[in-house]
Amino acid sequence: MNITEFIKKSPKAELHLHIEGTLEPEQMFLFANRNKIKIPFKNIEDVKKAYNFSDLDSFLKIYYEGAKVLINEKDFFDLTWAYAKKCKEDNIVHTEIFFDPQTHTERGISFDVVINGIHKAMQKAEKEFGLSFKIIMCFLRHLDEDSGFKVLNKAILHKDKIYGVGLDSSELGHPPSKFEKLFKKAIENNFITVAHAGEEGPPEYIWEALNLLNVKRIDHGVQCLKDEKLIEKLSKNKIPLTVCPLSNIKLRVFDNLKDHSLKKMLDKKLIAMVNSDDPAYFGGYLNQNLIETQEALNLTIDDIKTLLINSFKSSFLNEEKKKEWINKI
Repeated sequence: MNITEFIKKSPKAELHLHIEGTLEPEQMFLFANRNKIKIPFKNIEDVKKAYNFSDLDSFLKIYYEGAKVLINEKDFFDLTWAYAKKCKEDNIVHTEIFFDPQTHTERGISFDVVINGIHKAMQKAEKEFGLSFKIIMCFLRHLDEDSGFKVLNKAILHKDKIYGVGLDSSELGHPPSKFEKLFKKAIENNFITVAHAGEEGPPEYIWEALNLLNVKRIDHGVQCLKDEKLIEKLSKNKIPLTVCPLSNIKLRVFDNLKDHSLKKMLDKKLIAMVNSDDPAYFGGYLNQNLIETQEALNLTIDDIKTLLINSFKSSFLNEEKKKEWINKI
């Protein structure tokens, strides 16, 4: 079996996926028409042209623009269900998805509408495809901590649906320390914590996420290689890094895939794995990320196995389930 076949056939866990980032151009028009929302694009080609980003902020501008078409529970359900079908296609058997309630509550959409639409679609996928899942709510770091407390209070009412909290959006100038109190309260309410750190931000942001927010995983974390002490800590404490290669290229974190640090991370025995981040915007779902990265970095079948095993090891599944999937690989 060649490596591409092996990638396609292997069971996978995806741990870094923003559900709003799966909004395909076709869906954007469908929801815009359905909800009579004006969008600044004439056609699908127009949208695709706009997906030429220079950095994280240029992407976020379009991402928030796209999210405006999501209004009703059905929109959130349809969006999530479309991703669940992609999981089936890519042989993803477990997914831990992010959602950004502030993107919606700030424009008057109720928190319940958002979480109920997403959760119902995931339950249907679990029933029909056997896809297991966890839902993680992210705070938008460009907003203030007070706004975060407001959505945390709403999330507490949906603790049965929301497993953990994370931190995303514009990284530079918004260090994890800005949210120390918020994360402390989340932990007191039994939410597991993760955070985006070290994508564009410096290694210091990764230290802060670990020491101040007590995160169990670092999302991205590719800048960790600039700090030997940090590499040691991540390796010793087995802190997972949810790497998103195509996203890193699209947002100019690296010039091209051949320059990506993923292979170096594996060589340093860091617990890294591959994810798709915002696949509708960054040109590929999970299999695509694995296939293109394997080619660019000349990864061996053992490297791929390590990445896949790391994805299960780093998930919030119970130990028995992890073992079961790892044995299948």
